[in-house]
Amino acid sequence: MDLRTTPNPLIRGAVRSLKRLNDRHPWDHNQHFHRWILRALPSRCESVLDVGCGRGDLVAVLVERIPRVDGIDPDPMMAEVADARFRGDPRVRIHRASFEEITCGGAGDSDRATARYDAITMVASLHHMDLERALAAADDLLRPGGHLLVVALTASRGPLDTAWDALNVLANPVIGLIKHPRPATAESIDTDMPVRDPAMGFAELRTRTRAVLPGARLRRREGFRVTLAWQKPPEHPHRPRARSGGGGPRSQRGA
Repeated sequence: MDLRTTPNPLIRGAVRSLKRLNDRHPWDHNQHFHRWILRALPSRCESVLDVGCGRGDLVAVLVERIPRVDGIDPDPMMAEVADARFRGDPRVRIHRASFEEITCGGAGDSDRATARYDAITMVASLHHMDLERALAAADDLLRPGGHLLVVALTASRGPLDTAWDALNVLANPVIGLIKHPRPATAESIDTDMPVRDPAMGFAELRTRTRAVLPGARLRRREGFRVTLAWQKPPEHPHRPRARSGGGGPRSQRGA
């Protein structure tokens, strides 16, 4: 059962009441995990690729610590905003491109197809791409020992997912009160980000991810999010790549 779409009138009424409280005390579920990403970066990290960079919020955090940060986003408005934000900063490169384009060398940079990164980050973008192709592409672009760090969204596809959603529904306004104690005005609520709901449950995401990236660690987290962390082994054997189609990498779902 999905608590966001259930026809049960009691549950829907309770969810609406909690949403009103959430709107008064909003918090950014994606920025909340920026500290997790910073803690999980390799000890020696010279270059990072942020897939689905949006307005560049994570890029701005990363560039304070990393000498080179590349950001890509297929949404023209998001890419334009991010590019303007970092224009003139030689440490940052922003491109309007999908992950598939960048791995095929189609982003307008001759070194894109052969670029190697110490870390690749994805925040609320993985569910907008073909999973196997995106994970395999990340594997290809990472240096040996590099880290893939993902903040993902999943759908409610079983009792455990439903129970975790219920905990998040209850915890969400509490976290909002702590992070944003002063009630927000209508003008301060940001609704500009592209939105798409995920279709895959946690169990399926874990199974399919580990089939491509053995040893990947996935955890259910607060804010209706899942974290995925994987380190590429020093010597990584070649594996056949999935050939299914994929979409562009930018998306975010509101809580």
